[in-house]
Amino acid sequence: MLNQRLQQKLLQKLSPQQILLMKLLQIPSIALEQRIKQEIEENPALEETEDGAEVEEFESDFEDAADQDDFDEDAEVDVDTKNSDDEFDLNDYIDDDEIPYYKLNSNNYSDDDERREIPFVSSTSFQDYLISQLGLRDLNERELMIAGYIIGNLDDSGYLNRDLNAMVDDLAFSQNIRTTRDELLQLLGVIQEMDPPGVGARNLQECLLIQLRKKEEMTPEVETAMLILDRYFNEFTKRHYQKILKKAKISETELKSGIDEILKLNPKPGNSLSETTKTNHYILPDFIIFNNNGDLELQLNSRNTPELRLNRTYVDMLETYASSKNKNQHRDAITFVKQKIDSAKWFIDAIRQRQNTLHVTMEAIMNYQRQYFLTGDETKLRPMILKDIAEIVNLDISTISRVANSKYVQTPFGTFLLKSFFSESMQTDSGEEVSTREIKKILSDCIDAEDKGKPLTDEQLTSILKDKGYNIARRTVAKYREQLNIPVARLRKEL
Repeated sequence: MLNQRLQQKLLQKLSPQQILLMKLLQIPSIALEQRIKQEIEENPALEETEDGAEVEEFESDFEDAADQDDFDEDAEVDVDTKNSDDEFDLNDYIDDDEIPYYKLNSNNYSDDDERREIPFVSSTSFQDYLISQLGLRDLNERELMIAGYIIGNLDDSGYLNRDLNAMVDDLAFSQNIRTTRDELLQLLGVIQEMDPPGVGARNLQECLLIQLRKKEEMTPEVETAMLILDRYFNEFTKRHYQKILKKAKISETELKSGIDEILKLNPKPGNSLSETTKTNHYILPDFIIFNNNGDLELQLNSRNTPELRLNRTYVDMLETYASSKNKNQHRDAITFVKQKIDSAKWFIDAIRQRQNTLHVTMEAIMNYQRQYFLTGDETKLRPMILKDIAEIVNLDISTISRVANSKYVQTPFGTFLLKSFFSESMQTDSGEEVSTREIKKILSDCIDAEDKGKPLTDEQLTSILKDKGYNIARRTVAKYREQLNIPVARLRKEL
């Protein structure tokens, strides 16, 4: 049975300004610049200022104009006013007496001026380099098309990760070329003879073997390396050296010389040419911390964040419409201008609030980790979670999380991800709480100083940490080791 009833509910809803602020908080400075440019393009009431003019100079004008915006439905319309065609005059936008900008622009430099320009490298892509080598091969037009298709399926490392049978079907459907797996293998062999050595391989084993076969001189070391890769590749990847010595019946010296020869090879031959064509990724720090004779100073990196203000033209336009006697005729125009100015004002306020929130939060983190930022010693890092900083600055934990997300801080000891300073606490035997990052630092130092011939196992690392007062379990040591991207002891062993 359907019925109607009235019901009151108390709900919490975020305002558009709060939603905008949360979105701006979580993006880094390098993305903020693009976001500001996008907002300027979409909102004509917002503009950059180069002379440092602030938005306050327009706020009073905007508020006065907004107060006058009371649409009077019963207002009398003056019949003697101009018609709608006269309200828009093109002469207001074009002034023939103005001097064009290009006539005032100059590009004069004196001999003393220092011009700094960023050089850009122009190079041939990896695939283009291989296709250019096809012209040196004795191939007909059909074979050139198939070989070009194979090259197009190589990844950036130079490997062919696609199944040949699937490529046969693709060539038949997409290019109407009927071929066979044997023909693809034959043309793949042609590609594998090209430079750089190892290109066109279908796995790492094949890639390394191709490079060894192309050696100019077949020395005993190269022969041993080929034997290891051809027959004992699985044992080699797992570093079961004793099994290789037993099965291959070679001495430890021969094994070491063969492994040294393998280590000289390039496991990703395509990267040597594709690196120049990849887009460079730069880290732009959001915060900069200076050590001024023991006093820490914090600075927000707002170098790429332009000053914003309301467009004076739109403020004047709103004043004109609001003071007009015929406001009913300009209802749509007044609504549009007000929406754009409101949106611009909200965006400017959100940028300011973002800068203030970032500064307050980072200052709290800097003071909390003062000893680390003064010395750079990771063992001085205190245990710190989002809740600790949230209680200091009286903000919500989600706000602190957005501030720490994808933000970098530049210190005298390097540039670090802000999130890396947050860590859980662990209690030592003496009852002192230490950061888990401090334990990871000690663990990393122990592995760096170990004998690579007899690397430390997780059990031995656990005993070392317990001797230092860190009572942690072996599985915890294994978890920290994996987080540091350090392999197990067997894979760290060297001859």
